[in-house]
Amino acid sequence: MTRTEVAAPPESQSTRARASLLGPALAVPGIVWLLLFFLAPLYVVLAIVFGRTDPIFRTAVPVWNPLQWNPSQFNYVLSRIVGAQGIFGPALVRTAVYVLLAGLLCLLIAFPVAYYVARLSGRRRGLLLALLIAPFWISYMMRMLAWVNLLQDDGLVNRLLSLGGLFDVRVHWLTGQPVVVVLGLAYGYVAYMILPLYAGLDRLPQSTLEAARDLGANRFASFWRVTLPMCLPTIVAAVLLTCLPMLGDYFTSDMLSASPKTAMVGNLINDSVQSPGQTGQAGALVMLVLLVAVLPMFYYVRVTARGDVSS
Repeated sequence: MTRTEVAAPPESQSTRARASLLGPALAVPGIVWLLLFFLAPLYVVLAIVFGRTDPIFRTAVPVWNPLQWNPSQFNYVLSRIVGAQGIFGPALVRTAVYVLLAGLLCLLIAFPVAYYVARLSGRRRGLLLALLIAPFWISYMMRMLAWVNLLQDDGLVNRLLSLGGLFDVRVHWLTGQPVVVVLGLAYGYVAYMILPLYAGLDRLPQSTLEAARDLGANRFASFWRVTLPMCLPTIVAAVLLTCLPMLGDYFTSDMLSASPKTAMVGNLINDSVQSPGQTGQAGALVMLVLLVAVLPMFYYVRVTARGDVSS
């Protein structure tokens, strides 16, 4: 008996070829976007950081050839983070503390709200979701200006504390109060945490939660042992999505404080850009913020990839 080889139809081969090209084709727009709006600007920043400064006009002169880069400006910033000349260190530490506290406050506010909308709101889910998205329709500057009006010496907050003028309460909220900056950051970015948490909680498999209840777990045990572990990657992603923009924020501190006592690293970058001859220092600070922001992102990608492999 002879064995005959059955060749695959040409249609199936062409279908497999098109399917193999589909993934790279879909990735092309994202790759082009990263090249144009991330890698290219990043190289410009590097060319300025390791470039020169015009001795007459005190403007940055980029050096595009990496072989001719001069690390003097980057070394200047690094040498003034700690020690007797550590003029940049306090702002870096202050930024980390503010972002940590504001991120924790956002999580404490956002998780119950997202959980209620995703799991308990029922027919009102669409309306509540629209109300959560509504703050995005108002500019960040207008929302901060509203806080300025509330926290002025004769604003609504002091009026409430004085019980409508019954007591003489004159708290100067807008004169370098760290708690005001932290609250402003939490208020400005809390919506960015609610939406990812809502999306993750809404995708939880209902069958798993029902199985926990069938096995005798009450509501608290079901939440603590099933819901919370399953949405941990979503929580990490929401915290990163919220805290990373805070690292470069300078507008909140300018609006609600405008004091060197609450200056963040974003304020240092903004002031350096506007000062003649300090553009390279601003670029070096940007690189430090970028390194701090990229490390947790790589960690998150590694942990999620490891979870996908184990599952």
